[in-house]
Amino acid sequence: MRKTSITSPEDQSVTFVELFFDLVFVFCITQIVGILHHGFTFGAVAQSVLVFWLVWWAWTQFTWALNAADTDHANVQLLTLAATAVAFFMAVSVPAAFEGAALWFAGPYVLVRSIGLWLYSWAASENEGQLAAVRTFAFVSIGGLAAVLVGAIAGGDQLYYFWGLAILLDVIAANVGGREEGWNLHPGHFSERHGLIVIIALGESLIVAGGGLVSAPQEISLVVVGFLAVTLTCALWWSYFPYIKPALEEAMHGVKGSERAQMARDTFSLAHFPMLCGIIGIAAALEVAIAHSHEALATGPRAALAVGLLLFLGGTAVARWRALRHNSLVRIGVVLVMTATVLLLAGVPSYVSLAVGLAGTMVVVFLEHREIRTSHGAQPEPA
Repeated sequence: MRKTSITSPEDQSVTFVELFFDLVFVFCITQIVGILHHGFTFGAVAQSVLVFWLVWWAWTQFTWALNAADTDHANVQLLTLAATAVAFFMAVSVPAAFEGAALWFAGPYVLVRSIGLWLYSWAASENEGQLAAVRTFAFVSIGGLAAVLVGAIAGGDQLYYFWGLAILLDVIAANVGGREEGWNLHPGHFSERHGLIVIIALGESLIVAGGGLVSAPQEISLVVVGFLAVTLTCALWWSYFPYIKPALEEAMHGVKGSERAQMARDTFSLAHFPMLCGIIGIAAALEVAIAHSHEALATGPRAALAVGLLLFLGGTAVARWRALRHNSLVRIGVVLVMTATVLLLAGVPSYVSLAVGLAGTMVVVFLEHREIRTSHGAQPEPA
């Protein structure tokens, strides 16, 4: 029977068209890691953060839209596929965004976000309160979209100023929109979508590690670094999925209306951004470690590893605090010690730096899982 409504059902799960849409963002993350290929300079880091925020905001806004829409509806699938095609050209243009061809990135970016806003408005059209909330967000978002286009046209140093302004305006739009009562978010679908993007980013780390191992001659130091890279990625998965993700989803289930929208905005749309920046930094450091497995990590890659771990593990602590008001002091303390140790260990082989990062992550996982078992007694942990 043909579907007439494009509003999402309450029990909607992630569908194949959403997974296909996410594949473009695998390419985006690869392109952003590529910006750091030629050095971990302040300029390269600033470029990576600026362009990744825009990529991230395009993805997360579309995720909100698809949360409201029935992704099994043919028209929703067609719009999502159209956005996928446009986002592909956005991803292709990432390296050129700071090399005189910013409009080739900005044009597809604005178009992807416009498609997302149009789809969101259409999906919310049957709910007057939700439609009002979407329109408020869309109206305030115009400033950020305009800043991206103006910065791309101006070029040079002006690009950084206007794209920085776009980030500020995006956050303001999210803050203003989140106060509306009409949001009708489905926590299960929303949490699942963000879990998948974390998987995509972690998968990029494995792709980087695997690519380096395939193209390099087999040596003991390379095997050790490769093993530590894969194990560290698995430890990062373990630090997020068994408890943090389901805890955030459960907290969303416990609130309604604007309170749920604000929690979704803070714990997922905002707090997950530094987490994914952290994974990108770690992936860039792993690429260098595997390429020079017998050497010490230089200051830049070592800082990328340390700050990457800080951003990912610290970001999960912030999200947990926002959702549960639970102070993750153990996680924060261990992460700060680990970060300082990695930064200070100059001149040691790269596998030592990776081993310190792995050890710190595993300590966080062990202590938090023990805390969960203690607080729940004999009850099983969230899964």
